[in-house]
Amino acid sequence: MRRRSHPHHGTPVQAASGAAGSEPPEQAGQRSGVPGNMAAAGGGLGALGPGGAAAAARALSLPAEAYGNDPGVEMMWAMKAAQHAEVYFNLISSVDPTFLKLTKVDEEIYTAFRDRFRHLRIDVLEPEELKSEPAKEKWRPFCMQFEGVVEDFNYGTLLRLDCSKDYTEENTIFATRIQFFAIEIARNREGYNSVIYNSATQRKMAAAEKAACEHG
Repeated sequence: MRRRSHPHHGTPVQAASGAAGSEPPEQAGQRSGVPGNMAAAGGGLGALGPGGAAAAARALSLPAEAYGNDPGVEMMWAMKAAQHAEVYFNLISSVDPTFLKLTKVDEEIYTAFRDRFRHLRIDVLEPEELKSEPAKEKWRPFCMQFEGVVEDFNYGTLLRLDCSKDYTEENTIFATRIQFFAIEIARNREGYNSVIYNSATQRKMAAAEKAACEHG
């Protein structure tokens, strides 16, 4: 996975509408529906070392507006968003996405999403479907109904445009956490993310067969 500190759609601080809370690295996975030990592993804030990660966690526990345009803090937010993206992509590569549960209210999120965005194409998203002024007006009431229901519902989160591909600069847009959940829950339930799991499974099988032949 290619990591970026500043994807072309701005920083996580800029992406979140209003004050966006945050959580320590070890809780990142718990709030995104994956185990905390997975969220804390494999780079991201963990790569800063214990002292650096602790300092980052303390800094990120304050509202975004407390920092203005501090580039150091924006970098930490970007690292945190990249870490969340990496954990999620590894998850849908390892587990059949159709069986995944990302939140305690997946059914409520999915039902509300498809009621309001019945015809929205989610396999390949157009940025305007999230970022244009008409789109923002349509998304706003949907997002706000989950305030107090989904923690950090408006936290800036990385979202893939084409769900058949990995996170890359060209394939990534910043969305709010509830937008991420809505679209990814729908992608999982409607089978669009299965291409990632199937491709990863095929690669693993091919690697296992190659290893067996080499040692056979």
